[in-house]
Amino acid sequence: MVTPLKIAGRLVGPGYPCFIIAEAGVNHNGNLERALEMVEAAAAGGADAVKFQTFRAEEVATTEAPKAAYQRKATNQDQSQLDMLRSLELTPEHHESLNACCHEKGILFLSTPFDKTSLDFLASMGMAAIKVPSGEITNLPFLKQVGEKGLPVILSTGMSNLAEVDLAVDALRQAGCASLALLHCVSNYPADPADANLRAMSTMAERFALPVGYSDHTMGSEVALAAVALGACIIEKHFTLDRSLPGPDHMASAEPKALADMVAGIRKVEAALGHGRKEPAPSEADTKAMARRSLVAARDIAAGEILTPEAVTFKRPGTGLGPDRWQEVQGRRAKQNIAVGTLISLEMLS
Repeated sequence: MVTPLKIAGRLVGPGYPCFIIAEAGVNHNGNLERALEMVEAAAAGGADAVKFQTFRAEEVATTEAPKAAYQRKATNQDQSQLDMLRSLELTPEHHESLNACCHEKGILFLSTPFDKTSLDFLASMGMAAIKVPSGEITNLPFLKQVGEKGLPVILSTGMSNLAEVDLAVDALRQAGCASLALLHCVSNYPADPADANLRAMSTMAERFALPVGYSDHTMGSEVALAAVALGACIIEKHFTLDRSLPGPDHMASAEPKALADMVAGIRKVEAALGHGRKEPAPSEADTKAMARRSLVAARDIAAGEILTPEAVTFKRPGTGLGPDRWQEVQGRRAKQNIAVGTLISLEMLS
């Protein structure tokens, strides 16, 4: 049985509303005013949480670390990864301002730590959950530090195989993490829908008995909606105020309207999934009465006459005895004259 996560008093798991994370990431370009605008946009779009990234560049990358191909394409190719990260850092004061803005707008503040200093800082802020990025899934010492915080953890699993996820889950659990969810992810920006492999969510759910979701890097919302239909309990989606802005992630992100449309689409998909019982919806009652058929006198039937197949036909509306009741009626006598075209009822028969 899957144990749901509890994030800021909200249960996240099978049977509960999908938890939607608007991933602001570094799309603020190091600018606090833009980051605050992103909080407002995420809240207006209906997301449950807005998530940033917290790191100290020197603790993440060496001076020789190259940028990924998608980052080189979207940023200055002569700039090192370290210099790029330096330009995207948020200060502790920035975090406090963003957290306060989230409280004001009614959306949960989250941020992903990339190093122990950042992890400690976010925990000291009272953050409700820790989101671990895909790149740290094999960083078992860091996962131990995360688990020791005792907070709910959402672990992205991009670029990994099941054995690596196994090790990461074990590391977190052994360190004391008792509340954990996994996000399937394809770490390419943008990701090709053909690579999404959404059925891997079911594989992880069965293997670990944990809530499973999807961190979506595809363009559009179709793959995210499909993930929800397949049982994703969490959806994370990168967004930006403007895809034309300079920076590594803008081009692979959704703009505010697209984010809001995705959130609305997820809620429709959830509503469409329903309770699973095969039964008519209340809204079908009118159509049912119109479209189904009833037992109808095919000709005038005299009182005392035995009902035979040639005396009865099946016509709309479906407000009388249905054709499935014919065996119950066949061979019975009419207690009264029944005019052609009349819906036959049990009260008319002996």
